[in-house]
Amino acid sequence: MKTTRTLAAAVLAAGAFLSGCASTSSQPHYGSGSASSGGYNSGYDNTASMGYGVIETIQVTQANGGRTSGAGAVLGGVVGALAGNQVGSGSGRTAATVAGGVAGAAIGNRVEANRNTTGQELYQINVRMDNGEYRTVTQDSAYDLRVGNRVRIVDGRVYRY
Repeated sequence: MKTTRTLAAAVLAAGAFLSGCASTSSQPHYGSGSASSGGYNSGYDNTASMGYGVIETIQVTQANGGRTSGAGAVLGGVVGALAGNQVGSGSGRTAATVAGGVAGAAIGNRVEANRNTTGQELYQINVRMDNGEYRTVTQDSAYDLRVGNRVRIVDGRVYRY
């Protein structure tokens, strides 16, 4: 019984450690723009700038997905450890519990990453500004925009002009 408690504490500690290794990237992801504009925060601060130019290229890209919080790894580790604890006896049971916890954490993390994949299409719009500068704006829609259109950039979005 003491071994089971010690092992359960080890699995929970390992789960906490794995959740600390989860992605905490500060890079922007889809959905960080305002709901009213349908925007996408491209990481370039366009909020203070406004300008006019011509669209050079429009490229379709995919939004970054697959980020994990660590909850899948923790839950998978606990389930894997419980399943591993049902196998064998003595030190074999301990080894199976640890192996089940590690395998469950890896599988749980992968499942969570797959569930978080958005697959949202985004548009990278490259604009040659009137002053000769080039800007790339990433947004979720290129509704009426075409290469060669005269456009304005307002608050990080491209609009026909």
